[in-house]
Amino acid sequence: MTIRLAVLLSGSGSTLQNLIDRIAGKSLNAQISCVIASKAEAYGLERATAAGIPVHAVPRKEFSTQAEFNEAIWTILKDYEIDLIVLAGFMHLLDVPSAFHNRIMNVHPALIPAFCGHKMYGNHVHKAVLDYGAKITGATVHFVDAIYDNGPIILQQSVPVLNDDTVESLADRVQELERELYPRAIELYGAGRLRVDGRIVHISPEPGA
Repeated sequence: MTIRLAVLLSGSGSTLQNLIDRIAGKSLNAQISCVIASKAEAYGLERATAAGIPVHAVPRKEFSTQAEFNEAIWTILKDYEIDLIVLAGFMHLLDVPSAFHNRIMNVHPALIPAFCGHKMYGNHVHKAVLDYGAKITGATVHFVDAIYDNGPIILQQSVPVLNDDTVESLADRVQELERELYPRAIELYGAGRLRVDGRIVHISPEPGA
């Protein structure tokens, strides 16, 4: 089954580009139906346009409340047939209607529940990891609920924190892992191999395995 995605982003769209490349390379059985950005100048919109994907800018600054911002996004999404919403550097809390319970994914650049929550994103996370003296970090793909970085964990994997790491070198290592984990989680969802029981996500074996 080809899973239909909507991608929400706020910045450069590197995660989006990874998905575009994997779909083109036939390693991810998916179709990106639309891309929505919370900033009109987000470079991710240019990446999507270059790939022939419909784009929409919904600038957060144009809305006085989070509820109005969310309503504008969901109004757009209703025009598309979407199986799964993928957050790709989307910097805002997204309301989750009941119809999309466990149908929205995000990737976080740390091992949840460590170094996560409101305002913990991008290099802020990696700096916190280094400042704390953690010996491992990693990436976590999870379902999205009404709280930042709180939904059930789908996939999680670690990378070492090296003695000479900088924020930039650690970010590169974690992002390389994210580029593998996120498409894998999407593929598992599309194959119907994820079952959520409370906070626990069960992954069924591959057919024939």
